[in-house]
Amino acid sequence: MTEIDFAFSAPDRLRTACQIATRRHQAGHRLVVYCRDTGRLNAFDQMLWALDDISFIPHVRVNDPLAADTPVVLTASDAPTPHHDWLLNLDDTWPPIYTRFQRVIEVVTNDPADREAARARWRFYQECGHNIVRHDVSRHQMP
Repeated sequence: MTEIDFAFSAPDRLRTACQIATRRHQAGHRLVVYCRDTGRLNAFDQMLWALDDISFIPHVRVNDPLAADTPVVLTASDAPTPHHDWLLNLDDTWPPIYTRFQRVIEVVTNDPADREAARARWRFYQECGHNIVRHDVSRHQMP
């Protein structure tokens, strides 16, 4: 069954998501980043390019011919993805494709609307019987 990680108290959702993507990549994991909001997904894509002057996180869109060989794949759709290790959800609702993955990461800021949306996702996962692990980003805990 899919395991769920919530990273709470993120100062910036996209920057924290980039840090998580970096950690997963450095650990040798494959990651799919999901968000139906293409503006947010594009901003995340750009941030991955500019996160650090000396490192690079290889990433492509799901429809790119290199997607199967690239450790980080970005998608805004429910279409099949080339790998199913980790899913980083940047959407405001639970991703319909989440059961395809071993692990799901949810990043939550202190913004009241973001926290409320996260509570709804937490309840959904909990009602589905998933094990949920809470991480406090402000204490440098990150999945």
